Amino acid sequence: MNVRTTRSTVTFTKPFRLDGFNENQPPGDYRVDIDEELIEGVSFLAYRRIAALFHLPALSEPQTSIQVASITPATFDAMLEQDSTAI
Repeated sequence: MNVRTTRSTVTFTKPFRLDGFNENQPPGDYRVDIDEELIEGVSFLAYRRIAALFHLPALSEPQTSIQVASITPATFDAMLEQDSTAI
């Protein structure tokens, strides 16, 4: 299995909740690693997202300890969608 990881920074403008954490996470910039696997058997390069690794706390927060939460790509998409909707 060929897996590639893409690292990016996403900005949340509103507090949000991650499963497994009791408190809401504050708005801010967060590092996210997206893992994708190569789809075999097609005549062109194609990848399928298989995981999103969400790094906590936000980049603007003190970095005394870091946690990484694994979430599904669908959950990550829903979080982004919810953040982009008007209050």
